[in-house]
Order: sequence, then structure tokens, then C-alpha cells
Amino acid sequence: MSKSLMEIAQQLKESTKKVQLIYAFNGTGKTRLSQEFKQLIAPKDDDASDHSALSRNKIVYYNAFTEDLFYWDNDLESDAEPKLRIQPNSFTDWVLKEQGQDRNIISNFQRYANQNLTPHFSEDFREVKFSLERGDDDGSGSLKISNGEESNFIWSLFYTLLDQVIGILNVVEPNERETDQFDHLEYVFIDDPVSSLDENHLIELAANLAELIKSSTADLKFIVTTHNPLFYNVLYNELKHKVCYLLERFEDGTFSLTEKPGDSNKSFSYHLYLKQSLEQAIADNQVQKYHFTLLRNLYEKTASFLGYPSWSELLPDDKVTYSKRIMQFTSHSTLSSEAVAEPTTEEKQMVKYLFENLLTNYGFWTQEERHG
Repeated sequence: MSKSLMEIAQQLKESTKKVQLIYAFNGTGKTRLSQEFKQLIAPKDDDASDHSALSRNKIVYYNAFTEDLFYWDNDLESDAEPKLRIQPNSFTDWVLKEQGQDRNIISNFQRYANQNLTPHFSEDFREVKFSLERGDDDGSGSLKISNGEESNFIWSLFYTLLDQVIGILNVVEPNERETDQFDHLEYVFIDDPVSSLDENHLIELAANLAELIKSSTADLKFIVTTHNPLFYNVLYNELKHKVCYLLERFEDGTFSLTEKPGDSNKSFSYHLYLKQSLEQAIADNQVQKYHFTLLRNLYEKTASFLGYPSWSELLPDDKVTYSKRIMQFTSHSTLSSEAVAEPTTEEKQMVKYLFENLLTNYGFWTQEERHG
């Protein structure tokens, strides 16, 4: 049944699970959902000057709007060094000024980026410069880092904040906590913190986040959304006390949030193996008969997870023709007279075309700018 995003947010609010893990394609509405959920949990107070004040929040969240707190000052006319400015907000003031977590933020950032790429905070923590440290007196000077590195830096700041918050709330007696600012915190909403990471760092990030969530002994609930199957798979395998969903958007602007039971989630890691095998075969022009079997298996797994009654419904254009051709190559005949010949050049191109169709139109592996 289709719903509005606010109704989806209400569905999430009513869950009793500690962790709600949501898979959705880019552009489905993940970031908008996080905003709707925030509005549901902590409605904006029109009389408040700072809507993000931690003492008034029942929710902390990371999404594309978190990144809006940061912007580049290039000052090209004055030929000044590029710097990343931080808009005044209680989110960064608490973790940087009050908690003095700048060193931990730098350490977390370098874990996912170049270990020599070093952030330098200004004394008032209103701007950050970046340089490459070479282990001697010669540095690179201030650099403008990439969009992916910038996202990783902002995530590292949020992760450091979350680590602090969980540690504080794990103290059972409220009067023994170092601050009461989080005593009313109920939810942590994290939207897609995985852009521009290679697979090794992505796995590390997911595992670190899972460990942090598992370490929480307070009555906190976590909602994590992602478009990345590897990130989803690591969290699925690492976390207990969770419920998994697929978020979909329909042409009329409504949405559905469908619960995905165990086995359909476990297939994600197998998706990645199939994808890598086909990619390599296509790149090396080494497509063989068995790659048709892998391709069909990939379509079947994807159709099953997305809820299609048949894998052939994911095929482009002339579905019957493509389906018959794949079926011919994936037959299990043992009679030599019925054996299928080596794929022709055209048939190898068909594998490439159908593989790209799955990636382009069903989005499981495309790494794009986050626009949830």
C-alpha cells in the first residue's frame, strides 16, 4: 500500500526495534525521509533561534543537510588559501569547542582518507584548512579536497559526536553523566555515509558504525538508510535486533516501505560476487557460457529482493527474445548434440548490454553523488 513520506516516518516511529535498516536507490527520497522523521520527532520551534540546539533535540541525524553546515571559501580574487568554513551551529560547537574532539576527528578522517591528509582547525573552530604532511618540514600548503574527501571529513565529525553521545548515555545514572544535553535523546538517523569510499574503507566504516551501535546500552533507536549493497550487507550481518526494509517511490509521488525477511537480505553479498565476476569477464572480453548463468542468477536475486514475480521482468525492450536466449545458454542439457556453442561476439555484447541494464535501471552498484 502506498503512503506519504510522513506516513513512512510514522511507520518507523512505531517500530520497537533497536535498529531499522533501509535500502533504497539513489533519488528515492532517503534524505527527505530523514527530514520528515526529524520533523515528526522534534517539530521545529518557530521561536527558537537555533533549531539544531542539542539540548532541545530528541534526534541527531546525518544526511545531505548536515553537509550544508560546511562550505568552501576559495577567495580567488585575493589568491588566498582555500578553506572549509563551518557555519555557526551547536552541532559542531559541542563536539569541537566543548568536548575538544578535534584530534579524534582528524584521526577518524585519516582512517578513511589519506593518512597524510591533515585537517587544521582554526582557533575559533569556524574554518578548516587541509594539507598533505610528508613527515618533514615541507608540506603541500592548503589544498581544496575532493567532494568525497569532504563528505568523509563531515562524517568523521558526526561519528566522533555519536561516539561521545553513546558513551555519555551508557552511564546509567543521569546525575553521573558529564552533561544532561542528551538525556532526552531517542533516535539517531543516518542517511548514506558511504560516498566515494573504496570497498575496504567502506567495509571498515560499516563495521565501525555497527560496533558503535552495538555498544549503546541506552534506550536509543537507530535508523540507517543506504543505496550501497555492500554497506547494507555488512550492517545486516553485524547487527542484531534489527528490521530491514526496501524503500520505493512510485510515479504518483507516493512511497512504500516493505519489510525484507532474512534470506532476501543475505543475497546481497552474493550479488557483489556475481557483479565482480561479470565485470571482469566483460572487461577482459572473456565471456563464456557460464557467464550467462551468472547473469541470470544476478537477475533472479535482484528480482527476488525487489519483489518482482519473475526475473525476466527486469529485462529491457524485447523481454521474450532476451529471456529465450539466456535460457538457451543456461540449459543443463548433457547431450553433446544439444550442447550450446561458444558465445559469439554478438552474444558476448548481449551479456554486456544486459549487465549494464541491471546496473543502470536497478541501481544496486552505481556510486553517485548523494541526493537521497
